[in-house]
Amino acid sequence: MKEYPTKSASTNTIRASLDKLLKREKKVDLIIIDYADILKPTTNYKEKRNQLESIYEELRGIAKEYECPIWTASQTNRTGLNQAVITMEAISEAFNKCFVSDFICTISRTKEDKTANTGKMYVAKNRNGPDGMVFPLLFDTSNVKIEVLEPTDETIDEMEVSEVKRQQREMKKVYTQWEERNK
Repeated sequence: MKEYPTKSASTNTIRASLDKLLKREKKVDLIIIDYADILKPTTNYKEKRNQLESIYEELRGIAKEYECPIWTASQTNRTGLNQAVITMEAISEAFNKCFVSDFICTISRTKEDKTANTGKMYVAKNRNGPDGMVFPLLFDTSNVKIEVLEPTDETIDEMEVSEVKRQQREMKKVYTQWEERNK
């Protein structure tokens, strides 16, 4: 495992580390980057979205060249906050990184999910297989354990409607309590 300060490592740094490992006859099965959006770009562009697209294209090239999957994370924009299921539209900064990626899954946790130690994983893109599935998750944050459960038959739209209805019930409950206190 290698650690670098923010914006000090680039895709060239990753490639050099992989070459060193290969010279020592070490096989790399998986590369995890936490997270690609803060890598140093090898080419400077005026727009951040172009820099990010370039970084993701270079990472995809490394994955192909070294025949090794690369996992990274990205943040959501404001639309992703407290969504029952986060879709690709909520991925922050450069949507073009979605086009480059072979596989994208999102993990969402509403405030209620956090209380219940649950969440949802959504397969947003899968270049080599099915996508659009939602998997319920169980979280044990005391030991960083995530358990993926059987997929649900509920569509994203149905989940969002259920979440809106749940929030409306919660707001009505809070309002009723407020009314009772202020009679």
